[in-house]
Amino acid sequence: MTDSNLRITKAVIPAAGLGTRFLPATKATPKEMLPVVDKPAIQYVVEEAVSAGLDDVLMITGRNKRPLEDHFDRNYELESALQRKGDAGRLARVQESSDLATMHYVRQGDPKGLGHAVLCAAPHVGQEPFAVLLGDDLIDPRDPLLQRMVEVQAQHGGSVVALLEVAPEQIHLYGCAAIDATEDSDVVRVTGMVEKPEQADAPSNYAIIGRYVLDPQIFEILRKTEPGRGGEIQLTDALQQLAADEELGGPVHGVVFKGRRYDTGDRGDYLRAIVRLACEREDLGPDFRTWLRSYVAEEM
Repeated sequence: MTDSNLRITKAVIPAAGLGTRFLPATKATPKEMLPVVDKPAIQYVVEEAVSAGLDDVLMITGRNKRPLEDHFDRNYELESALQRKGDAGRLARVQESSDLATMHYVRQGDPKGLGHAVLCAAPHVGQEPFAVLLGDDLIDPRDPLLQRMVEVQAQHGGSVVALLEVAPEQIHLYGCAAIDATEDSDVVRVTGMVEKPEQADAPSNYAIIGRYVLDPQIFEILRKTEPGRGGEIQLTDALQQLAADEELGGPVHGVVFKGRRYDTGDRGDYLRAIVRLACEREDLGPDFRTWLRSYVAEEM
């Protein structure tokens, strides 16, 4: 088990997926670069990590993902053009992404699943606890889920997963956790996990969503984990081993999230996320909400 007194500073963001649900838009553009209002989805995720105190970010990429690296790099030609125009506002927004965090990149190579993508981070992470953030789940910055997970890991050690209570008929879309209550109303002890179970076989309706704080012992388990559902190495399967045997890498706890979450992995939810975030923007919200009410009234 890792010393829980180590401050977590490293975040891992798997971003090697092909984005097939968004074709043809993702034929030449990484799905993580699709805009949510006026920022790519991946920038929201990096901002979340930084807000939780994780300023060392490793992105797991693949072929055709170079735009991710370019986005978080400096663009001197664009910056110079904006400086010449005296456009300080846009210049600051362009520079913001390159100043967010210390960024690192490694290619996954073969698309063998989320567990394999996390395993690619082992040389960078070493023997420190670390966070994993999936880009399809955008968490509203007013609801600091990751920060709470880091606190729980510091208190209990081991690993922590984010849980969301969903309708029973939706549980087959997620990894699912068997849980026991703790003294904290938002924290549970995870006693087992299963990847995308049928409703009748699900141990609960608590779904695992895309935030994890992991003990580095997960790497040793992932190296021995056989491909599971979908023929891929599943992170859920490795976490199940940790939950079943605390001696392997400490306990597994879950933080039950009841805040605002925007799922951009589905086309419909992606559009809803854009509408919600645009409505809440001070610079866009008032006019956009007025138009939206008019549009809905006309269509109804």
